[in-house]
Amino acid sequence: MMQSPQTGYDSAITVFSPDGRLFQVEYAREAVKRGTTALGIKAKDGAVLLVDKRAATRLVEMESIEKIFQIDDHIGVATSGLVADARVLVDFARVQAQLNKTTYSEPIGIETLAKEICDFKQSYTQSGGVRPFGTSLLITGVEGDETRIFETDPSGALLEYKAAGIGSGRAEIMEILEKKYTEDIDLDNAIVLGLEALANVTEGPLNELNIEIGIIELSTRKFRKLIPSEVKKYVSRVPKVEKGKKK
Repeated sequence: MMQSPQTGYDSAITVFSPDGRLFQVEYAREAVKRGTTALGIKAKDGAVLLVDKRAATRLVEMESIEKIFQIDDHIGVATSGLVADARVLVDFARVQAQLNKTTYSEPIGIETLAKEICDFKQSYTQSGGVRPFGTSLLITGVEGDETRIFETDPSGALLEYKAAGIGSGRAEIMEILEKKYTEDIDLDNAIVLGLEALANVTEGPLNELNIEIGIIELSTRKFRKLIPSEVKKYVSRVPKVEKGKKK
């Protein structure tokens, strides 16, 4: 039986196809596209991460689903894709943050950490016997007198954004942010904008159980996740969205 031309190239990560593609990396990106929607928005007084964490069944205890993680006092990440892969990267990031603090007696820079994570992810695209991480991360935190947001790709590529989405619905999220994001937005309105974007791309109503929100304020320089009662107050401010129509 004749094999397709693609077969020999997607059976090993380190083998390029004739047109310069690494199929395993592309498959990892597909895993991210099928993941839950996450987005990050930079505000003039902080930054916010939001994740849709809907469960496939009402029998799941929603508190057990975690898609936003704290890395250090001043850094948080949101994940989309394979959650188990994301936890490995989160553990790696936490170790790097602590090593930096121990070695240099100062908090790790956001860009420095993002590059270390991407270098780690890239190494899994270049060796036999391993596979790429099927997850993307949005990393945010305070560095100097500003907040920063970075997106890491399964390939190890890195980009910095003012606002960005990952996972399913990314294209529509980016379209909404392109239209409505302004650089002078404050954190309070950034949270509402993020929820409005999620409402446009997710099925069913938003509530404090199926949405996870993490924020960092420039005034405190501390990352924290909002408790359900805080999330509920913000959800109540989101305009009702007719599915199939953009608000």
